Amino acid sequence: MEEQQKKRRRVPGWAKIIIAVVLTLVVTLGAVAGAAVMVFGRDGIALMQGYLLAKFSFVETDADLSKAVDSALDGMVEGLGDRWSYYLDPESYQDTLESRANNYVGIGITVSYDREDGLLVQEVTEEGPAQQAGVKAGDVITHVDGTSVAGDARYEATDMIAGEEGTQVELTLLGEDGTTRTVTCTRQTLKSDSVSSKLLDDGVGYVRLDNFYSGAASSLSREVQSLMDQGATSLVLDVRSNPGGYVAELIVALDYLLPEGPVFTERPRWGEETVYDSDAECVDLPMAVLVDAYSYSAAELFAAQLRESVQAPIVGEVTSGKGYAQLTFPLVNGGGLGLSVSAYCTGGGHSLIGEGIQPDVELSLDDSGTDNQLQAAIDLLLK
Repeated sequence: MEEQQKKRRRVPGWAKIIIAVVLTLVVTLGAVAGAAVMVFGRDGIALMQGYLLAKFSFVETDADLSKAVDSALDGMVEGLGDRWSYYLDPESYQDTLESRANNYVGIGITVSYDREDGLLVQEVTEEGPAQQAGVKAGDVITHVDGTSVAGDARYEATDMIAGEEGTQVELTLLGEDGTTRTVTCTRQTLKSDSVSSKLLDDGVGYVRLDNFYSGAASSLSREVQSLMDQGATSLVLDVRSNPGGYVAELIVALDYLLPEGPVFTERPRWGEETVYDSDAECVDLPMAVLVDAYSYSAAELFAAQLRESVQAPIVGEVTSGKGYAQLTFPLVNGGGLGLSVSAYCTGGGHSLIGEGIQPDVELSLDDSGTDNQLQAAIDLLLK
């Protein structure tokens, strides 16, 4: 009797298909159909239909619909034909948020692969987990959690050291004095400084900007001020391989460096054109900018505006020509959808879309082992 009842409760396959059809009809033909079509359009309704049909009619009941949704969203963005828009799955979205905050989870070391017997520690972050555990510059990491990282294995060692915040990793270290010791580091979120600097010969201050994400503008002003305190009389600002970042950071950085005048123009899909201005306070030093083919977005506008406002010469390669700003919208599945929502231009209204920046001195890096682009920028400043 009990077995018969179980059989009666089982919904046959044809019934599931009917349920799916009914559900799609409710969506498309129900009382709210007119409003739904107005809001979503027929294509948007079709996407919802496809999901419902896959959920209730597809023969493989354990199919990974999350993966299907990721693929669908990816395809939708690709169909826009905009190389700058993107879809991020939940894991990628969280990694992106962390990266844009200029944070990372780790133990706070910079390493090189110069040694065959392991990873050579070059720098240790102040107050980071590695320093607290006693790791020093000059140490060689020979084992990670008991596994040797000598030879070719050292190229995988950084992935072994990486991990989730709060977890631990055990490192075996060979000290410069030849002694071996083992330390345990607890991974934590660390701040990654996006700007660095050094004073070169002849009073030239070199400033490297890795991106324009969170904190970049304040880091830039701190490094430039430090160089001026050391006696810098000119600046080389390096945005090579800089992927761009936040418009707000870009505007603050330009305002800090440049004299009074327009420094950025935004033309959104919705709303009116906005022109942002710098105040009169500025860094009154000759400047030059380094760019390459991988200088994107805010990095391009940064270089272009320095040339437009104070005639700073630009050295390097023609840049990418990205003139659209993206907003990354969080999605209910935990992912993110980045869409180009506005065009941006220099303060004078010049767009870089499709053309990029033509350097004053077009020059690619050579194989000499020296930075010939940097040297060309210095030569311009010292003329």
